[in-house]
Amino acid sequence: MPNIQVNKLHTLRGHNHSVFALCGGLTPHNFYTGSGDGMVVEWDLREPKDGLLLAKLPRSVYALAVDPKRNLLFIGHNFEGVHAIDLGSKKEVWSLKITSNAIYDMQVVEDLLLVATGDGVLVVLDIEEQSPVKHLKISDQHLRVLAVAPGGAQFSVGASDNQVKVFSFNGWKPVAKLEGHSNSVFALKYSPDGKTLVSGGRDAQLKFWDASDFNEKTSIAAHMYAINYLSFRDDGRYFVTCSMDKSIKLWDPAEYKLLKVIDKARHAGHGTSINKVHWSSYKDQVVAVSDDHTISIWDLGLDE
Repeated sequence: MPNIQVNKLHTLRGHNHSVFALCGGLTPHNFYTGSGDGMVVEWDLREPKDGLLLAKLPRSVYALAVDPKRNLLFIGHNFEGVHAIDLGSKKEVWSLKITSNAIYDMQVVEDLLLVATGDGVLVVLDIEEQSPVKHLKISDQHLRVLAVAPGGAQFSVGASDNQVKVFSFNGWKPVAKLEGHSNSVFALKYSPDGKTLVSGGRDAQLKFWDASDFNEKTSIAAHMYAINYLSFRDDGRYFVTCSMDKSIKLWDPAEYKLLKVIDKARHAGHGTSINKVHWSSYKDQVVAVSDDHTISIWDLGLDE
């Protein structure tokens, strides 16, 4: 077992509302946040104290995605659609109203942008053409989270109907329907080796699924309240979850084992729901965002 010495490096302020969106940038040391105040901010882990405001939109931002091929940041603007920011000029270059619903997640896959919406439709945009090419009605309830398998052969969608649905990019055909959660699925990620799909949600359960036959490997009562998100370290040896119970937890996926709890009492963590977490390869740092309007940066001190 690793010797874990948790160290809180920074608490960042700049948003005036709950911070809902978080994604890594074009480099390991960059990341982006979006919040209920409509602000989207760029941060640099090398000098994290001062963020750069990229956009101020009238409505909440729940979803962000980076397109490294075109140097773009996509912003999911609730009830309005998608905005594209050029990360060189820091200017908006186009926008597209694709839905009048909330946008809960987005993923870039080569020349496509997958957009998970509140009306249960997955909107697929052609980035070069700046237009929708497909609408997939996946659920009668909100689509909450997307996960793309390493190698890009398939993707999965977690929804408020308690299910995870798996699709092939070949013909957009359904591959599997994973049932087992008793409430909305908010957290969903493939392991970096592509062998396991991990899900979590409002029922506070973590479920591990075999990504080839989609059998459930195991289920863990992981948090006190909803699991909002999860993020793997690049090598797949560990992942972190964040929760409405105000904690971040560190896990060993090979052993299905809890290694560390990071919370306010023990580590000066967040005092309200933690909405997203991102494990950066920059100095192995973990970033978390919360309803308390702040961003925390952590060194988990994994001495191996």
